[in-house]
Formats: sequence, structure tokens, C-alpha cells
Amino acid sequence: MFGKLFTRIANKVALAAGKPLTFILCCLVVVVWGVSGPIFGFSDTWQLIINTGTTIITFLMVFLIQNTQNRDGVAIQAKLDELVRVSKAKNAFIGIEHLTEEEVEKFRKQCEAAAKKADKVLAEKAASQPAQRRSHLRTSRAKAQA
Repeated sequence: MFGKLFTRIANKVALAAGKPLTFILCCLVVVVWGVSGPIFGFSDTWQLIINTGTTIITFLMVFLIQNTQNRDGVAIQAKLDELVRVSKAKNAFIGIEHLTEEEVEKFRKQCEAAAKKADKVLAEKAASQPAQRRSHLRTSRAKAQA
């Protein structure tokens, strides 16, 4: 129960926090606060209001945004795992996000080496195809003339 409520609130707050209107409203609050400084004689209470308000908002937003990022990361990982599972990719890659940094780096290097090898094979095929086509055209022309 609490988890779903928190998720709904976190999603709404994170969505609202990323809107341009929210940024403009925050800027407006800071401007109003700054303009009100002379009215309140730049008192300690006046300074404490903005310091306390921004600290509380920042503290709460850290947890809300982290929550939404964690869920987004898990959801994206699940989608990628499903794509790997149903494709010709290696199923060994499913779950690598749970490995240590060194183990993930090892996988990354293996992928990079495989990609370079595949690029080399494709380049060799591309280089040999024009020569094969010319040879095929010559053979076809020779047969047509005979």
C-alpha cells in the first residue's frame, strides 16, 4: 500500500520538477525573496527562510529522484534482458548489472573486441564484393557473346 502511494507521489513530483514552469516558479520565489530583503532588513530570519526552505526541498528531492531513477534503471534493464533473451545475443549478458565493476569491464572489453572483429570481417567482405561483381560481369558478358 505505502509502496504504491510513494511511487505515485515520487513519479508526479519528479515529473513536475522537470518542467520549465517549475524552474520559472523557483526562480520567481528566489527573486521575491531577494526583493523582500530590504523590507525585512536582511535579517537573520529572512536568510534562514530561504536556507531552510531550499535545504528541505533539496533533501526530499534527492530521495524522490533517486527512487524514480532506480525504478527506471530496473525497468530498462528488464527490457534489455528480454531483448537479449529473445534475440541471437548471448544470454550470458542477462544480469551482468549485478556483477562487480571489474567483471562488467571484462564483458565490455569482450564486446568491444567482438565488434572490432565483426567490423573487420564486414570491411573485408565489402572490399572483395566489387572484385567479385566485376568478375561475375565479365563471365556473364563472355557467355552472352559466345
